[in-house]
Amino acid sequence: MIGEMSARDFLRRYWQKKPLFVRGAFPQFAGIVTKAQLAALAARGDVESRIVERRGARRETRHGPFHRIVFKKNWTLLVNGVNLHVSGADALLQRFNFVPQARLDDVMVSYASAGGGVGPHVDRYDVFLLQGSGRRAWRFENKRVVASPGDFLYLPPGVRHDGVALEPCFTYSIGFRAPRGSELGAAFLDWLHERGLPEADYADPGLRPSRKPGEIPGEMIRFAHALLKRIRWSQRDVERFLGEYLSEPKPHVVFEPGRGAGQVVRLHPKTRLLYRGSRFFINGESLLLRGAAAAAVRELADRRTAHGTRLARARLGGLISDWQRLGYVTREKA
Repeated sequence: MIGEMSARDFLRRYWQKKPLFVRGAFPQFAGIVTKAQLAALAARGDVESRIVERRGARRETRHGPFHRIVFKKNWTLLVNGVNLHVSGADALLQRFNFVPQARLDDVMVSYASAGGGVGPHVDRYDVFLLQGSGRRAWRFENKRVVASPGDFLYLPPGVRHDGVALEPCFTYSIGFRAPRGSELGAAFLDWLHERGLPEADYADPGLRPSRKPGEIPGEMIRFAHALLKRIRWSQRDVERFLGEYLSEPKPHVVFEPGRGAGQVVRLHPKTRLLYRGSRFFINGESLLLRGAAAAAVRELADRRTAHGTRLARARLGGLISDWQRLGYVTREKA
């Protein structure tokens, strides 16, 4: 639910259609992190962070890590991927799993002093903005709203917006992945190259003296055309590429060997587990599973948690142990 609206109604009426502001959508929401905790995350090398400071009409941006932070007026600290490090932020992200996991990105948390903000801008992806403590004024589509704790603003791609802190405040931004065509094309060609693109060396043993040295020879163009026509792929190739691409961790994400013991298996917040049919994708890798094993791992992917006995009955003990050693899953007591 978003306030009194069901996820189904929200998707039908607003998702990628028009903005939505809901007063008191998350009652009693007081936030998840403190200013000190956010600053501690910003000091880490494996966390993306930046500071935006407004100076008159200009804004200056500095990127972390920040080993010493001095809070100022007209100033904002933004930390990406807080859900990877703070369980409460991960739980907040999962409240929006009525959108496929392949589309969920992360929770970015910003702390702003009075007057702070990143300036007017347009995002090319959907974003949910949940207000923590303090108040922030938002402008979008010639509207102005003041968000208080628990208020919620949804913005589809392409909507210009600007948020300015009226007092020291936290804002929780739930972002979504929207790969661009050029990014997918480049990544797909790299993926094909790793699996063996056609190889051939151009040769011209019958070459004659050139009358136009600057002109590209027709033989070379015909060679390149014939070679590139040999590149083939199927829908199955595209499905496998997309699963591996969408589950690939971001460059700064580092896994450590899993710890803990217990009957409950839970995906680590850094883990992305997706599936299509009987093929599963976890953190950029893929594997095939059948029958009971496939059903059990689909449940783990959908719920991000599963009981160990369910996985053991599906003969997945060895796989889950491997994933725990890699840091992909944790074990907890029921």
